Formats: sequence, structure tokens, C-alpha cells
Amino acid sequence: MALQIFNVLGREKQAFAPIVPGHVNMYVCGPTVYDNAHIGHAKTYVSFDVVVRYLRFSGYDVLYVQNLTDVGHLLDSGEDRILKKARQTQSLPMQLVETYARSYFEDMDALGVGRPDISPRASAHIPEQIKMIEQLIVEDYAYVADDGSVYFDISKHDGYGKLSNRKVDTQEAGSREEVRGEKRNPEDFALWKHAEPEHILRWDSPWGVGFPGWHIECSAMAKKYLGDTFDIHGGGIDNIYPHNENEIAQSECANHAAFANYWMLVGSLMVPDSSGIPAKMSKSLGNFVTIKDSLAKYRPEVLRMFILSAHYASPVNYHEDSLTAAVGGWERLYGAARLTRQHMNSAPEGDEGNGFQDRLNQTKADFVAAMDDDFNAPKAIAALQELTRDVNTLLNSDATVGLNILSAIKTTYDDLGGKVLGLIPAGDAASNSNGQREAGLVELLISLRAQARVNKNYAESDRIRNELTKLGVILEDRPGGSTVWRVE
Repeated sequence: MALQIFNVLGREKQAFAPIVPGHVNMYVCGPTVYDNAHIGHAKTYVSFDVVVRYLRFSGYDVLYVQNLTDVGHLLDSGEDRILKKARQTQSLPMQLVETYARSYFEDMDALGVGRPDISPRASAHIPEQIKMIEQLIVEDYAYVADDGSVYFDISKHDGYGKLSNRKVDTQEAGSREEVRGEKRNPEDFALWKHAEPEHILRWDSPWGVGFPGWHIECSAMAKKYLGDTFDIHGGGIDNIYPHNENEIAQSECANHAAFANYWMLVGSLMVPDSSGIPAKMSKSLGNFVTIKDSLAKYRPEVLRMFILSAHYASPVNYHEDSLTAAVGGWERLYGAARLTRQHMNSAPEGDEGNGFQDRLNQTKADFVAAMDDDFNAPKAIAALQELTRDVNTLLNSDATVGLNILSAIKTTYDDLGGKVLGLIPAGDAASNSNGQREAGLVELLISLRAQARVNKNYAESDRIRNELTKLGVILEDRPGGSTVWRVE
């Protein structure tokens, strides 16, 4: 089955056909960098990280663009988020932006989220935004208000509302921005805002000193790096209106072409309130948990397992019980991968156990079928967990397994669980960067214990086991005299 994507634009699953065969141009709305990222952000960007990983695993050449919003993201009051936080912290706006942009990438690196190919900033693309606004004015899609602000006239775009299925005549005035007298229609949105003298973020424009609205940045930067029309646009479902809807309107009017062919939107991370009613995790509600705080309690692979255990488009409730379940699921998966690596250290050269290759082939087929079905990561993980059951049965039996089949098992885990899902570390997992060193020390102690048993020094053998147990390293003696270990 060819790759199928649920296209929010049209509300149906469609066969994926990129504009240029073998090449995918993809744009994802990035964060507004005014504070530390939270687990809700992790859900969005881990989900798209897996999309990019799988596309590349499938042989596509992917150009991945994800913006950083550092100006123009307006609150309902019309106030810029960056300026508000800068005043609260007594910082310069760009000082604030640099601090939290670095923090965001640190969090993404820690979670194993690959860096986008291009991470353009809104403030670095003011000329492109002004140029697009000028074109919209010339073609009468936008108008200049008395104070020099520029607004897009949504009545001029026949398809407005096609992504969110929102009808203009049912919209409430002031649904996102404060309705001011300079607007022709309550739903018209700002392309450019007049800057008062105290507004620090300000640029010259044909309409006076001001700053861009939030939505125009994505249209201008997507056009610059991906062209008038590109393959996939991603983001969070909470931005479907007005942000994504406004992107489409201004881009299609300026470019006279479709904006993006496939729209993929990630379901929100929900947090139950005191009465048990779930609400979207957000800074404004104060119900957020930062990525940094989560990483202090859980391994990054566990957080990825938690996120990927539900389909990317589905909302997910954040709860400690769910993370505990993710810990157990990840430990089972990684435990089998590590057991395989340990068996390779003493396995005989040869093809013993090669009948298991059919099982590996079936796993890959099931995994690919799941991911081709709108990137169904939960089903792909289930295929690996089913394999894990059979791997444990094989390696815990008395059967001899040759190095060739062990290498094939390892490759399956590394490719599907590691390269695509980011759940299997390349080396032995440990709590810090010295994982390989720690694993080597454990193996050394295991060999000393084995020698003590050969010498019938059982007291020393027990002492080594007990000391390792105190450190959370559990030894398991297997048939044939081998010993494997795991971190509890």
C-alpha cells in the first residue's frame, strides 16, 4: 500500500503524491519563543520528527522548514507576546528571544528531535512580508487603515474557511483580535500593525513604522523556501483557526496558486482540571509541564513512547499513570534490543536460528503498513512489541542463535525502533553521556563474577551481584552460562 495521509483539507485520507517525485517540501509552524517549551510542544514536534524520519527512511528527499516566531504573535488584546514577556522579565525583546530559542533547541535535541533543514525567523524576513503585503494591497485583497495598519479583507477570498469548515457568517466579532474601528469586517486580520512610539519591535514600511501581524510570516517564509505551492503543511490543531486559515487566504490570493497540498494537524495534549474536565496544555492556563522538568524525571525515549503511543492527530491526556505505562512499554522494547546486543558478544559465527528471519520480515512489513497508514505510530510500536515477545522467547531458550540472525534482529530494532521512531538508543542507554563507559564497567564486573564462580568463590560472586543490585543493575543468569543485565 502506498503512503496515505489524512488531509485535513477535505477531511479524508488520500494517497500521497508529492509535486516532485521522490522529493517532499514540508513546512511546520514553529513555536513563539517567549518561554520554555512544554510537553504540548513536544507532542507536536516529536510527531513531525517521526513523519520526517519515516519519509526519509522510505527514500524521500525531504526539505523540512520550521519557523521561529519572534515578533507579531498578538494576544487577543492586540499586545505582542514577546513584548509582554520582555516587560515582565525586564529584558530586551531579542535578548528574550535568543534565550528561549536556545532553550527550545536544547529541549528538541534532548528529545532526539532532528533539527529542521531551515529554521527561519519572522524578524529576519520583514522584506519578504512587506513585499507580499504590497501585492495583496495592489490586487485589492488588503487595505490600509488610517493609522497605517494593513488588514486582509476576508470577503475577497471565496475559499475562506475551507480548512476549518468555519463559515464567515457564523464568526463572532473579535474572536482572535480586538475589533477596532479601522476594520471593514470583524474577521479581517492584521497583515501589518502600526507601532506606537513605545513599541520596541518596529520597522519602516510603505505604510509607516510598524511590525508584521502573526500570520503573514508563515506565508512569506514558506514561499521563499518552498515556493508558491508545497507538499505538506503541519502544525497543531489549535492553530487551524485563525492562523492556518489566514495563511491559506493570504497565500492563495498573493500567489494565485494552492498553498499546501496536504494539511497534517496534531491533536492537543490535554490536562484534566480539578473537576476532571480536560483542557489544552498551555502557558495561558498555567497547566503546563516544561520539557526540562519532564526530562528530569523521565528518559527522552520514555517521553517519545508516551507521545507516540497515540496517533498524532488524536488528543492525549497528560497523566503520570500514562507516563508510568510508557516507562514499562519502553523498557520491554529496549530490553529486547539490549539483550540482542549482549548475546552478540558471545554468539557463534553462522546462521543458526535463521528461520527467525521470516519473523523479522513480517515485522518490517507490519511496521511499514502501519506507518503508510497515515503514520500510525501506535500500530507500528505494537508490531515491534509483538516482535519483542518472540525475541525474548528465542533468546531465553536453549536454542543456539548465530551471529548473523542476531545482527538481523539488531538491525530491525535499530532501523524501525531507532531511526524511524527514535525509541532505541544507538548504544547502551544510561542516564548520562557516559553510557558506553558504564556498560563496559558492568560487563567487566560480570566477567569478574563469572571467574569467581569458576573458582567456586561463591561469596565473591554473590557480593558482586548484590552490589550491582544496590546500584539498580539487575543480573540474569541464562542457560548455557551467559549472564545479561538490565537497569531497573
